[in-house]
Amino acid sequence: MRPFQALAMKNQLRLPFMGHDQGRPREHTAGGRLEAGGHSSVLVILGLILAGALGLLALITTGSGEPFALAVLFVLAVVGVFFLFGIAADFIRLHDGSDQGDLALAMTDASSDGFRVTGADATIVYANTAFRDVVGTDASGELKTLEQWVAGEPHAAEALFRLARAADARQPLSERFRLRVGPGQDRKARWYRLSVAPMDGPPRDGRREPLILWRLTDITAQKAREAEIQRHSSDLAARLDRLPVGVLATDHAMRVATINATLRGWLGIDAADEEVSALELADLISPAGLAHLHKVVAGDASADAFDADLIGRHGRPVPVRLEIGAEHVTGDTAAASAGLCLLVQPRAVDGLDEAITRALSTPITAGEGELTQYVAAAPFGIATIAANGRLLSSNPAFARMFFTDGKRRVATVAGLLPGAANRDARDLFNEALAKVCAGTSLRAPVDITFGARGEHNRQIMILPMREAGATPGEVNAVIVYAIDTTEQKQLEQKFAQSQKMEAVGKLAGGIAHDFNNVLTVIIGLSDLFLQTRRPTDAGYQDITQIKNNAQRAADLVGQLLAFSRKQTLSSAVLSLNDVVTDTVHSLKNLIGETIEVKTMPNRDLWLVKADKSQIEQVIWNLTVNARDAMPDGGQLTYRTKNITERESAKLSDQGMAVGQYVLFEVADSGTGMPPEVVKQIFEPFFSTKDVGKGTGLGLSTVYGIVKQTGGYIFADSTPGKGTRFSVYLPRFDDADGVVAAQKAAQEPRELPRDLTGSGRVLLVEDEDAVRGFASRALKRQGYEVLEAASGVEALEVFGAHAGNVDIVVSDVVMPEMDGPTLLTELRKSNPDLKMIFVSGYPDDAFKKSLDARETFAFLPKPFTLPELAAKVKETLAA
Repeated sequence: MRPFQALAMKNQLRLPFMGHDQGRPREHTAGGRLEAGGHSSVLVILGLILAGALGLLALITTGSGEPFALAVLFVLAVVGVFFLFGIAADFIRLHDGSDQGDLALAMTDASSDGFRVTGADATIVYANTAFRDVVGTDASGELKTLEQWVAGEPHAAEALFRLARAADARQPLSERFRLRVGPGQDRKARWYRLSVAPMDGPPRDGRREPLILWRLTDITAQKAREAEIQRHSSDLAARLDRLPVGVLATDHAMRVATINATLRGWLGIDAADEEVSALELADLISPAGLAHLHKVVAGDASADAFDADLIGRHGRPVPVRLEIGAEHVTGDTAAASAGLCLLVQPRAVDGLDEAITRALSTPITAGEGELTQYVAAAPFGIATIAANGRLLSSNPAFARMFFTDGKRRVATVAGLLPGAANRDARDLFNEALAKVCAGTSLRAPVDITFGARGEHNRQIMILPMREAGATPGEVNAVIVYAIDTTEQKQLEQKFAQSQKMEAVGKLAGGIAHDFNNVLTVIIGLSDLFLQTRRPTDAGYQDITQIKNNAQRAADLVGQLLAFSRKQTLSSAVLSLNDVVTDTVHSLKNLIGETIEVKTMPNRDLWLVKADKSQIEQVIWNLTVNARDAMPDGGQLTYRTKNITERESAKLSDQGMAVGQYVLFEVADSGTGMPPEVVKQIFEPFFSTKDVGKGTGLGLSTVYGIVKQTGGYIFADSTPGKGTRFSVYLPRFDDADGVVAAQKAAQEPRELPRDLTGSGRVLLVEDEDAVRGFASRALKRQGYEVLEAASGVEALEVFGAHAGNVDIVVSDVVMPEMDGPTLLTELRKSNPDLKMIFVSGYPDDAFKKSLDARETFAFLPKPFTLPELAAKVKETLAA
């Protein structure tokens, strides 16, 4: 019986369960037995009582013994009361066989392991002597807590924390930790194992109290033995590596368990190669040698040593002589089930392998050994190849660069670059190899691209190797140096793409600015004409068509500006969940009934700062593309998600800065796109649609909007399976309460119906047509208009009227003096002058040239007559 089972059994007859008094466990006593008796004493007493009762009964029946009977009854009553009092006072205890409980407690106290029992509230119910000796007591003599015991030892404290959590969950757990014990500078480190296990206390009131058993064991000696065994194992492995012969050991499944450094060097196996741990005996021995080995082990062949060929890296045969351990030859079943132990010695053969064997058998000098180590550790690939294309040797870096399919044994150049997809790379490699072997030196390294999708890039340099005594011009082998240029090529492609997109963006931005001036005139004059005509007049509908088409042209210009990242943004703090939900709901008719729409918003999505209308444009464009990719129906999925810094770091190789982002995805199950199309989809005017069905600006607009917002966009597509666009927008940190201020701000007001006004307006515009239209429009609304074709002329006009100007409406980009410079000069004489800038570029493009405290209004081009009049009236009233 275990000690605490005995303890529980003992206490079934005791009300006060062993507890903790002032930090110390209560003294345990052996209860339940009569001090001077035991079983025999109880029987004697019972016999005397029974005899007395019978005698008394006889006297009573005769009638003559009544006085004597009364005296006996009195004595018995006194004895009974005394007996009951003794039991109540615990002077007399009934024996219940609890000697076993006392024995269990004595054994626990005598154990070298420390035991402690705690209750559900973590109070100490019991602690044996060993536990108290190890943990110790405080100044008052109370048993220390485990937290006090491990104080100052972080690793031990962490282990104790895990044990405490396991105890709270009533789960068993064991932890090992090191603790420094002893006074002052003489503290020594000791190792302990502390475990917890749930247990139940003795039954009380029909239930058992849940308890926790803590067991503390000093394992310092055990750890020392383990360290000694580990040291001996390391010494044995080092001695095996220094042996001049190869040593190969396997487990019962013929997997390689041990292979010493000598044999690894012969076979060209890198000790750090992950494949070493997965090698099987069949990977290292030729089929014929393996078959003979099985015969020897099975007893079908008597030779305990035989010749065989081992398989070196790249399939190179290494002739050796194998010797099997004696226990396997004698048919020891236990040894056979434990695996094989082979001794390997090189053997000389005729022909070309003789030189290899001689090289393997020759001791390596210190200098040669260092050189071999340097070649093996080189970060670039080094290999030797025979003139016929046979691979002779290679270092680990070369293997990692070319053995991308996981194969170990490659014998030729064709094996390095197999398959039809690598035909061009293979031809380039063989052509360069043939030139060098023919005596022609390569003037520059050779760049080769291979892989199923052309995902690997290598730059190789081939140099001739001439043996001593060879005729001039004769090349028997070459040495190949290889560098992995995959990442460099990707960066070059990204840089070239970025440069191209930047150039196209600048061109588009410049064209768009000029178009805006032209469209401003067309739209403005159309407004003037329509205001002076009735709908029934001749030409009214034609002018309306002109204005509508000019507005369509303005939308295209807006897309060009979006691509060039120069459109005007009205940024606000947004929740992409709200924007996606609202936009997708409004696009249901556009999507159609044959497409199943699935929205997967992420809870607690972070905020972003962007132009809501532009983000809606992104969703609209991506949705249209997804719809067109699913002509027969399919599934369209919208998803949002928070992206942490750790997750964004995984995309750093694609040029994405590490940070926190909000991800928005649009995925379809449509036709998909091949990789060559995916590379061009964000370029302007590139489209896979039929002529007349697309402008080729949709995705380029999306690209520009995302980039100007500070985000990133990536496309992942598989032909026949669909396409997924992933948009990453930077997370907005609302530390300054921008959201609250944004909600408190008033919503944008509609244009007032009454656009008339009064005041003197100085109109500055270098485009005569734009200036003429704007002047006429403002005069029709009741304003006095002063015109100037440049900033210099505007200063002259302003001075001629003694600064008596109510408001200035000025273009931004002008010859001689631009708009911001003009405002700075005008402020010198009139600090309160109101200013409106008009431009085809966003206001951010010129804000940097003005004082941060400068106030002005902004009207983007192209604008209509009502928009111009409303902006002037609104600014004057402010």
